[in-house]
Amino acid sequence: MQKLVVLSLHTSPLAQPGTGDGGGMNVYVRELVSALAQAGVECRAYTRRWDDRLPERVQIEPGFEVVHVPAGPTDQPKEELSSHVGEFTDWVASDIEGWGANAIHANYWLSGVSGLQLKQKLNLPLITTFHTLARVKAVSGDHEPESRAKAEAAVMACADVVLANCLAEADQLEEFYFAPRERIEIVPPGVDQAFFSPGSQAGARQAIGAGSNPLLLFVGRIQPLKGLDVAVGALAASEHTDTELWVIGGASGQQGQAELARINALIEQLDVGDRVRFVDPQPHHLLSTFYRAADISLVPSRSESFGLVALEASACGTPVIASAVGGLLTLVDSGVTGFLMEERDPDRWAAHIDLLLDDPLLARRMSISAAARARTYTWSTSAGRLRRIYADVSSRELHPCV
Repeated sequence: MQKLVVLSLHTSPLAQPGTGDGGGMNVYVRELVSALAQAGVECRAYTRRWDDRLPERVQIEPGFEVVHVPAGPTDQPKEELSSHVGEFTDWVASDIEGWGANAIHANYWLSGVSGLQLKQKLNLPLITTFHTLARVKAVSGDHEPESRAKAEAAVMACADVVLANCLAEADQLEEFYFAPRERIEIVPPGVDQAFFSPGSQAGARQAIGAGSNPLLLFVGRIQPLKGLDVAVGALAASEHTDTELWVIGGASGQQGQAELARINALIEQLDVGDRVRFVDPQPHHLLSTFYRAADISLVPSRSESFGLVALEASACGTPVIASAVGGLLTLVDSGVTGFLMEERDPDRWAAHIDLLLDDPLLARRMSISAAARARTYTWSTSAGRLRRIYADVSSRELHPCV
């Protein structure tokens, strides 16, 4: 049986998406590791202890254990965690000694730095998924410290495999970091079809307490990167003045509270306060009810390496209007399953919202096409591909770290 060390240093796969630093990456790690465990890969997922009341180990299911590592104060913000990477790494190295691990899979750049150190300490192959990239975020105005970009480049130079969620991300790895194509593997994430599938819109609306008005949905953390201001502006510009926008997610990151205040000011300025509803972050599987209830899901992110929200909405048969960036270019077939927007002008977004609301037949065709497209993404397929990658890198000479 393969044994895999999974690193998710800065956020736990058990954390509630939409709170703090919890988002699509948390879902990715939890669902992928579960699928790997079911495929016969024994996984230990290591994350930093973020609450003193947490047990050291949590057995999620056979072959899937989450381990909480003491590394720095529990309330340490993500932006200050780089100083605790060494402490985290040493604890993990001690814990897996004698376990017989075959490979390391690191998620996000902080975990990548730890994975690089573990590779050198333990002579184990390193597979890394970055989820977001500093130099790509900078293009859209979301600047990260240069130290992060340099660390990402160093991890790519050492990793045995760099995973990309889609072709667009693979191209970004090459363009911005000169990552060798021969060490990039494209493995798309999946979606849990048992929860995220089409269903009764009327039943879903009754379940969440929504009325009969047209409903737009935004799911994501409230931070500048996610572009909630575009969604609010589009709501105000829509010709359908009875349309509502439901926002599921909380303020996130150092700019989160300031962004929330900016959004509330915009809502007041545009006089749409009675048509915007903020909903607390929901357990992941319950999001499917909100997707089914919505007429349109909006994903106006300034950058997105994949865009799990767009995939989940599509799986529920909800047309998606999304920014034409990153992985969203792969997930949304513009004019078929939704629309891709090159510009961030709320008036243009509103025009496409109105097009769907004015043409129920078009919306229905897009709903059917979106669900069919999403059915090709499964976690079992992702796990199967990764299992072969783990076996391959474990049987060959390690890529040298320079």
